[in-house]
Amino acid sequence: MRHLLLLTAILLGIAAPASASEPIKIGAFFDLSGRAAFIGTPTRLVAEMAVEKINSAGGIDGRKLELLVGDTEADPAKAVNLVKKFIYKDKVVAIIGPTMTDTGMAVKMLANKGKTPILMTVGGDPVIMGDKYGSFEWVFKSPQRSSIAVKRLFQYLQQQQIKTIALLSAADGFGKDGAKWIKELAPEYGITIVAQEAFGPRDTDMTTQLTKVKNAHPEAIVTWTIGPAGAIVAKNRAQLGIDIPLFQCHGLPDPKYIELAGNASEGNRMPSTKLLVADELPDSDPQKAKIQEFIRLYKEKGYAKQFPINTHSGYAWDAIMILAEAIKASGTEAEALRQAIENTRNHIGISGIYNISAADHNGLDTDSMVIVEVRGGKFRLAD
Repeated sequence: MRHLLLLTAILLGIAAPASASEPIKIGAFFDLSGRAAFIGTPTRLVAEMAVEKINSAGGIDGRKLELLVGDTEADPAKAVNLVKKFIYKDKVVAIIGPTMTDTGMAVKMLANKGKTPILMTVGGDPVIMGDKYGSFEWVFKSPQRSSIAVKRLFQYLQQQQIKTIALLSAADGFGKDGAKWIKELAPEYGITIVAQEAFGPRDTDMTTQLTKVKNAHPEAIVTWTIGPAGAIVAKNRAQLGIDIPLFQCHGLPDPKYIELAGNASEGNRMPSTKLLVADELPDSDPQKAKIQEFIRLYKEKGYAKQFPINTHSGYAWDAIMILAEAIKASGTEAEALRQAIENTRNHIGISGIYNISAADHNGLDTDSMVIVEVRGGKFRLAD
């Protein structure tokens, strides 16, 4: 019977129906050897953990998920080639990843052209912004938007009665996106930017920028970057004897930050998912039980020894679980699946409770984030 279906499909020039035994192919591409491999590698492990959990429960309507993994090497050109392969050769039903905003922007148009849903695990907003950034019809993302992280940070600054800040941001897609939202949203929160400096994401010294910041006499410093650069800012600040508060972005709540910055990290605060402070959450929080279960599975896999839990840890899990729910609801036909993802409502994830819509392909608000502070070498809820 199967052979007859295939022959009929070939003769009619249409796609043959998928067998109940055929796996559902999902492309997954992350920085596994590039400058963000410290994020990309554990993200892959979490993606595999999510797929394993779904498959161990019988898959989706009896079909197992198959994850096809690729390494972007932090190279947009390699990411483009991987996405082309996923869509046109592997015939995946959806794609998870990548790791960095710049890489995400490099493949945004391809996902739309190839009519393949992609659930990105990048921090920047442009991947799900329209107009000059291009259509985002087929693009979703699981981490909070930079604009949401900025709003959450500004809410906290208001509570602390901080009205003037200096901004340091990386000269890459993620840093520029954060700087854009900080400048745009600051007036709404009564905050004035008295100094703004940029640095290269691979720079190893920011004392020049921080000296200018010091001379502007802000009440606090806000830094927008991921990776070692944030820790360098913290150490340079301490070396220069700058004693005003330092706030980092939502990409840096990670034990690696504390390791790199050392004592200079003490007192630093930043917006974060609830993942790093799960045990401090009230029992009434609907995310608490799911986050604790995720942490248990992660530790049982042994991942925590090499890659301690950080704010990025849940992004791939959320992306795959949202995708799995959409496949259960709609099947794997491309447009139906895209619409099912877009209609995600009240999905309790690791990074927040998702309510995705046609206008918002992320679906998280400021209530999905907390402000954490480094105290005694650990992340705690900020006072």
